[in-house]
Amino acid sequence: MSNVKNRVILTGFAGADPVIVEFPNEKRVARVNLAINEFYRDSTGEFVNKTQWFTLVFWNQKIKLIDGIVKKGTNLSIEGKLSTQTYTSKKGEQRFAIEIVVHALSILTPEEA
Repeated sequence: MSNVKNRVILTGFAGADPVIVEFPNEKRVARVNLAINEFYRDSTGEFVNKTQWFTLVFWNQKIKLIDGIVKKGTNLSIEGKLSTQTYTSKKGEQRFAIEIVVHALSILTPEEA
């Protein structure tokens, strides 16, 4: 099973401008939500537009890929890996979040989408 990999490839639209956070130890992280629209007909024949949201994470040097380039509505194609985070909510409840740590990014033109 040495060929098993944690690899994700997604194409969608940035849901907002990236948020960049700087830490005292000179590390930086940027997050941006990616919207992926899926269109299909349900069992009654009605058209359904379902949007799924994914949180993309860019660490340190990877922030250069998006800083000043990616804005809300930018069409992106990314490659990365799934990362699960566990945290405690303000109500004391244990929560889980799945993020995509991005390794590669392409900005798509409308013709490529």
